[in-house]
Amino acid sequence: MKKLHLYMLKSYIGPFVLTFFITIFILLMQFLWTYVDDLVGKGLEWYVILRLLFYASATFVPLALPLAVLLSSLMTFGNLGEHYELVALKSVGISLQKAMRPLTVLAVLISLGAFLFANYVYPVANLKFGSLLYDVRQKKLAFNLDEGVFDNNLNGYVIRAGRKSSDNNIIYDIMIYDHTNNRGDTQVTVAKKAIIGLTPNQQKAIFTLYDGYSYHNIDNERDYRKKRPFEFMKFKKEVLSIDLSQLAFQRTNEDLFKSNYTMLNVRQLNHAIDSLSGQLVRREKDFRKNSIRNYGSLAVMDTSKSIPQPVQKAIVEKKDTAKIAAVYPLLKNFDISIKHVLLDQAQGKARVARDNYLFHTTKYIEPREKLIIMHEIVWHQKFKLSLACLIFFFIGAPLGAIIRKGGLGLPVVISVLFFVIYHVISVIGEKSARTEDMNLILGMWLSTLVILPLGLFLTYKATTDAQLMDTESWKKFFETNRFTKKIVRLIETWKLKLNNN
Repeated sequence: MKKLHLYMLKSYIGPFVLTFFITIFILLMQFLWTYVDDLVGKGLEWYVILRLLFYASATFVPLALPLAVLLSSLMTFGNLGEHYELVALKSVGISLQKAMRPLTVLAVLISLGAFLFANYVYPVANLKFGSLLYDVRQKKLAFNLDEGVFDNNLNGYVIRAGRKSSDNNIIYDIMIYDHTNNRGDTQVTVAKKAIIGLTPNQQKAIFTLYDGYSYHNIDNERDYRKKRPFEFMKFKKEVLSIDLSQLAFQRTNEDLFKSNYTMLNVRQLNHAIDSLSGQLVRREKDFRKNSIRNYGSLAVMDTSKSIPQPVQKAIVEKKDTAKIAAVYPLLKNFDISIKHVLLDQAQGKARVARDNYLFHTTKYIEPREKLIIMHEIVWHQKFKLSLACLIFFFIGAPLGAIIRKGGLGLPVVISVLFFVIYHVISVIGEKSARTEDMNLILGMWLSTLVILPLGLFLTYKATTDAQLMDTESWKKFFETNRFTKKIVRLIETWKLKLNNN
């Protein structure tokens, strides 16, 4: 049995590693296709891009791992069935359950590893990836002037290049607007020719200008807006230095991203949920106290016998004091001349109370409730990944034994089909839970509840040697089933009637 167990493990580990890294590679290609505009043309160092891809690949594990488990288990048992190795095992008294035993233990270990990864590694990788991607997207494009275009990538300068030489080091008909004093277009330099160079540390760009003019509006004199004085200077050669440090890649402090719910483990999520829930309860209590103190009269009014709004409005506009007294018995002790004034004041106060409630709900209550929901969703996702790996093993292994087809052909199609169904249901459930259209627990575990019966059904059928893929057994089933016999008779009768007509 030990040799059999080792053989099963060797047969499984190879396809598992292969499919896992193939899936990671495909997801990385999708990532590059999505963020190619944020990576190209910024002069990023090669190690920055490699680090970004490494962190991104770690964040793709929750998607790649279940698919790799499903595909590798289907391929392994499909190969065993295709080469009649399962038949040989059964002929010597080794059932499918015993053959699956070492791989079941391995699947449990993978599930535990998936939880540990989701709880400890994924938050750190997500933090590194999120902060690095933010810095990459915030980095400005590398210093590169295009012909006939006003370039404002350098804060404080707007540069227009008329024409460039073939080596891009000489610019003709250059125009430079200096905005470093934050006063607008007050200083402009125009030259027929400019030679661009960089300092040895590449922190500054040196523009050597030839045959040009410099215009400078003087805005520090009295009544300069009326007089519009300016300085004009002609030069044969002028050297201008522009700081390029703003184009350098700069890292943001990762502590600014640590509080995000996607970057927390289970313990931190529990603490955050408790804290947010406590803040929400205290906020609601404070608002209730303030509302009772400011609008206490509204809380004791009897609105059980409410009058339709149009009727109330007509009575108030007509100032019918008799009807006003009948509709609003609270006003019977007031003078007739001020009853309509009191009604206007009461309506205004009620509107203010309603607006305060809506503002408080939309500004404070709903955002905190949504934030709590997002924390709870991430909390469930960590456990959902672990269980999904185990369930997909019990789908792929018996399904491979049933279809008896290995390789990367049919197993890939079936695996992708099952995984797409699972992923679509998972996304729908999470979105419904996020928008509170469905109970959060039900929405988060909806995809698991759908595939779990399928895994149990396939495992039962495979262990009982059910012929799910045998066309002869299905044909025999339909021929002997009473319901299908009636349908066949109805179809034949319908065909005879059509032929007779």
